[in-house]
Amino acid sequence: MQSDLQQNSPEVNMPAVQNSRFLRACRRQPVDCTPVWLMWQAGRYMPEYRQLREKYSILEIIKTPELASQVTMQPMNAFNLDAAIIFADILPPLEGMGLELDFVKGEGPAIHNPVRTAADVTRLRVPPPEESLWFTLEAIKLAREELDGRDLPLIGFSGAPYTLAAYAVEGGGSRNHTLVKSLMMSDASAWHKLMEKLSEIVGHYLLAQAKAGVHALQIFDSWVGQLAPEDYRQFVMPYTRHSIEIARAAGVPIIHFGTDTNGMLELIRDAGGDVIGVDWRIELDEAWTRLGDQIAVQGNLDPIALFAPWEGLQQRAQRVLDQANGRTGHIFNLGHGILPGTPVDNVKRLVDFVHEYTAV
Repeated sequence: MQSDLQQNSPEVNMPAVQNSRFLRACRRQPVDCTPVWLMWQAGRYMPEYRQLREKYSILEIIKTPELASQVTMQPMNAFNLDAAIIFADILPPLEGMGLELDFVKGEGPAIHNPVRTAADVTRLRVPPPEESLWFTLEAIKLAREELDGRDLPLIGFSGAPYTLAAYAVEGGGSRNHTLVKSLMMSDASAWHKLMEKLSEIVGHYLLAQAKAGVHALQIFDSWVGQLAPEDYRQFVMPYTRHSIEIARAAGVPIIHFGTDTNGMLELIRDAGGDVIGVDWRIELDEAWTRLGDQIAVQGNLDPIALFAPWEGLQQRAQRVLDQANGRTGHIFNLGHGILPGTPVDNVKRLVDFVHEYTAV
């Protein structure tokens, strides 16, 4: 349960980026002000990104390292953010396993040959990330070239095993997760084999990103809140833990984020991670009390608040910061990703406000 990172690690000869406020917060060390980055900070709300999307599909951008690096840097050039996150998507790892991925306009991601049977699970490959996801690893190296001169850290990420399983089995997004939960409940052998493969894919992908140059990793379990706590404990938690244990060999901070997980926050913590991300469905101070002092916390503004007039947005951001109450180990973020149509000016004002309000 306790973080492997040392709160008071030595700073002698430490590269400047390792002394950045984001990485210090991950290690629960004092900072000059609260660090802030925003999930999906590079994306559809930015005009620069929309211009690129007029020329390229999302998969073309992800699979062209120069473009992915360029998109990664767009919010870093526009706002005073404390960390960049590589521009990618959680689903390309499924392509390497043999699934046919597409992004359908107006509908979102689609898997054209979803996993429905034990035979489908058996056919899934477990390729090394250097083979199937080389483009993101190259994009990381290019983004580092841009960021190193600013002493700003870069975050890598992957979907967690359950969230990848949900897309693989459902064939896309799902309201009730009927198919994936039915597989989990009806064919334990196939389920465990699927999750074993996914946990290997996720863990080694995260580790490869760290070797390519990211300074921190985030594992996204966007759909795990659909599960009962006991189902999570029995059918999911061992595999998330395995992925995190593989990635742990890189020696970089790991952020473990899930949505709608208030019923199992302690289980999420026990699955692993130095930082636990929480969404807006729980008060930040309550979440931190439950998680304990040995964990850093990331969150947890409702993304919809960015659509409010500045006075309302400021009030909600201040509430989050007041609940953190200056404790070491708080990283300000949204409770999920920035939404399309978010006013860019509100993003800038929010980032600046977090720094100004918490400055020591």
